[in-house]
Amino acid sequence: MFLAWGPDLLCFYNDAYRPILGWRLDGALGRPFREVWASIWTEIEPLVDATLAGETKTMTDMPLDLSRGGVPEESWWTFTYSPAFYDDGSIAGLFCVTGETTARVVAERDRDAADERLQLALSAGNSIGAWDWDVCNDRLTADTRFATLYGVDPDYAAKGAPIADFFGGIHPDDLPRVQAEIEKVMAGEGSFSSEYRLLDKDGAIRWVSAQGRCIFDDDGKCIRFPGVSFDISERMVADLALIAAKAEREFVIELTVGQRKLTDPEAIIRLSAEMLGRRLGINRVGYYRLMGAKQLRHGSSWTDGTLAPLTGVDPVSRFGERAEQSRRRGKTLVFSDSRHDDEGDFLPFADRGVLSGVCVPLMREGVWHAGIYLHHAEVRHWTPAEIALAREVADVTWLAVERAEAVLRLAQLVDRQSAALAEASTEIKSEATARSAAETQLRQLQKMEAVGQLTGGIAHDFNNMLAVVIGGLNLAQRRLDRGETDIKRFMDGAMEGATRAAALTQRLLAFSRQQPLAPESIDANRLVNGLAELLARTLGERVRLETVLTPGLWKTLADPVQLENVIVNLAVNARDAMPAGGRLTIETGNANVDADYALDAEMPAGHYVMIAVSDTGTGMSADVLAKAFDPFFTTKGVGKGTGLGLSQVFGFVRQSGGHVKIYSEVGHGTTIKVYLPRTFGEETHSMVRRTPAIARGGMPGEIVMVVEDEERVRNFSTEALRELGYTVLHADSGPAALAMIDAGQDVTLLFTDVVMPEMTGRQLADEAIKRLPSLKVVYTTGYTRNAIVHNGVIDPGTNFLAKPFGIDQLAAKIREALDG
Repeated sequence: MFLAWGPDLLCFYNDAYRPILGWRLDGALGRPFREVWASIWTEIEPLVDATLAGETKTMTDMPLDLSRGGVPEESWWTFTYSPAFYDDGSIAGLFCVTGETTARVVAERDRDAADERLQLALSAGNSIGAWDWDVCNDRLTADTRFATLYGVDPDYAAKGAPIADFFGGIHPDDLPRVQAEIEKVMAGEGSFSSEYRLLDKDGAIRWVSAQGRCIFDDDGKCIRFPGVSFDISERMVADLALIAAKAEREFVIELTVGQRKLTDPEAIIRLSAEMLGRRLGINRVGYYRLMGAKQLRHGSSWTDGTLAPLTGVDPVSRFGERAEQSRRRGKTLVFSDSRHDDEGDFLPFADRGVLSGVCVPLMREGVWHAGIYLHHAEVRHWTPAEIALAREVADVTWLAVERAEAVLRLAQLVDRQSAALAEASTEIKSEATARSAAETQLRQLQKMEAVGQLTGGIAHDFNNMLAVVIGGLNLAQRRLDRGETDIKRFMDGAMEGATRAAALTQRLLAFSRQQPLAPESIDANRLVNGLAELLARTLGERVRLETVLTPGLWKTLADPVQLENVIVNLAVNARDAMPAGGRLTIETGNANVDADYALDAEMPAGHYVMIAVSDTGTGMSADVLAKAFDPFFTTKGVGKGTGLGLSQVFGFVRQSGGHVKIYSEVGHGTTIKVYLPRTFGEETHSMVRRTPAIARGGMPGEIVMVVEDEERVRNFSTEALRELGYTVLHADSGPAALAMIDAGQDVTLLFTDVVMPEMTGRQLADEAIKRLPSLKVVYTTGYTRNAIVHNGVIDPGTNFLAKPFGIDQLAAKIREALDG
């Protein structure tokens, strides 16, 4: 609130009004109102004049460029100007109560833009339609696209039609299933998502995918059912064609396996004809053999066991001539339904009429020897796919016939002894192959077991944490809906759950060696001494802490914060292994790893700094020791540990180029040795324990540009920085941010995501610094394999804030970058 008093309208205001003044704050108290707000006087002067004339003026969402940071800004305000009176009733000035509505206006504008984009997407074609079903009145209102798709008059559908009119367009075979799925959704079992066929008046079929959800009243009764339908015909046709092709390939593979079990050529041809007949649904399938295209044997029907002569013409001179011509041209013979011409000769080509028979030749050395004959009792069209499949079966069959005949000839040339020897050799080879396959399968099962354990542990812990978050937010929302504001304990619980989930993510990154590290040259002796007081408090009075530090210890290269976490983690594990108390020893030393030990430990040979943590606790059995580094493996009770402590230690040490080793014996305690690579040069890590930075807000003239392609993250970052008092600009991509800078926009600090389409955060920063050399940059990302982290190490001099982050972390990092 402020008061403009007297003839010069001198300004007086409360503390809440001070941030609105921005850079004008110094000297604004007691100055004339017109001088304080000279930059917007043109906009507000008519309001001031009307108020001094006795009117009360109320403005809602009025745009005003206050330039609080010294640069133009986008802001909206809702306020009331009221006359202020002297004791005698004359007007002495004006009184104002004002509030900023920028966040709401921007959010509504963004929502309207999103709605507009949605409508444009829906109107892009006839493939997407929307409906709204008034369940209580059984009237379904739909747009033109939905009505056309379901065969209902669009004008009729726009006014509302019974649901039965739309159900009439669903394929009769699919309608019962769709109705059952709708009934489940209306009973409160999830949302509606289904794929089914539509049948138009001409008999054409289209596939659609429909999604919708019920809106329930206070009694749990579904009163409305809105949703959309997508035309997915092209995708379904492609999917069905893919399924058919896969079925054809599986059939050929099955046929090949069956043929390999046979050694008689004629048995192979019989099997092939029978399987092909079943595959194509043909009730008359035969095989025949041509000797030099002069003699034609009859075929056999494998459906009813009776003989069905292929043709009664013998000799088949004209048929043989035509068959030979076809063979030379590489054609498959296709018979018409008549099977004979006017002269009584066999008609091998379907020059007219529909197709009813197919004969696929089997050739060897240029001579047509055998073939597979197919004929359906009912006249039908043979599709190209069926003819192609028959030809492929013929090719596979003839290869099998040749192989079978070769085996028979070979068997006649060798005696029984050599045959027995060959059979024994084959069995040995088969046994070796089977053993190798079994070993491969065992390794795969072990991998799958490890993956299952990992995913199960993640799901268990994340579900627990998300249950706290979702439950707390739901309870807070219900109380807010009732007008109650006592929700702090629910919000605190949700924040604790979210923070634990973020910590679990960081532990998983450590285990997978994906966390960003900032290594420094460290004196491990000084680091352990600096932790001694903290460890003594953590371990308690029942555990005695001892340190054995080697003089002249080499320097090591590691992330000091993560190394401190490793030592504390190991110490806490050791304390838990000594429930009755005991002794914990932290030891340091120089280690020269030779080639033999390095090969066994899967680490490079060389010089290492060793840090060992030993306890006198319960120790580990061999089974427990083998799984100690497995993620989510723990021997603690339910709810007393995540099972990620040692796996996090293992991941950090491996990512730092080192090695970790466990020595343990039941009843005699455990020793865990961490080996980190030696480095040369002076120590760079300060041993003074770090205190959190004070989260100060923005200063006059400090402008932060937020660049983030994820809208919700961008909105949160923007509002958080505005809450901290910064002047904030935002863009959804690198090119959009550069366009604002090229247009003359000044920026103090760039806060950018790293992984974005079109341009990465690193590329954006490089281009922006060319335009604004004094620009500060803070990067943020949720994944480390990107332009600012290489081999798990953050590039030197890089300001980095890992996702997810809170307002306090954001405030501290932005202030650190601006003040650095």
